[in-house]
Amino acid sequence: QVQLVESGGGLAQPGGSLRLSCTASRSIFSSNGMGWYRQAPGKERESVAVFTSGGGPIYADSVKGRFTISRDNAKNTVYLQMNSLKPEDTAVYYCNLKILWAKIDAWGQGTQVTVSS
Repeated sequence: QVQLVESGGGLAQPGGSLRLSCTASRSIFSSNGMGWYRQAPGKERESVAVFTSGGGPIYADSVKGRFTISRDNAKNTVYLQMNSLKPEDTAVYYCNLKILWAKIDAWGQGTQVTVSS
């Protein structure tokens, strides 16, 4: 069983920044997908920024130019740097790890991000 531990959420003002971290209990080096999703109240969960095995990260249009996903394989950790935050970024942010050959599709517990003045 893979454990994903998220941290870094909280309250930010519009235009502010937050950095999320997600650390996995196993190696992420061979992952087929690892990244961040979010779910706002009354809305479906959506992809925010994800690393795939096919190439570079994929970003939602709504966060392009503002959010940056990065990873440290040695620490089994993926990060989400969120700049120029907007109230519409308010949501619970979830980390996800997929490793197809190991049949792993794991989710973190979620971390709340609230953008408000």
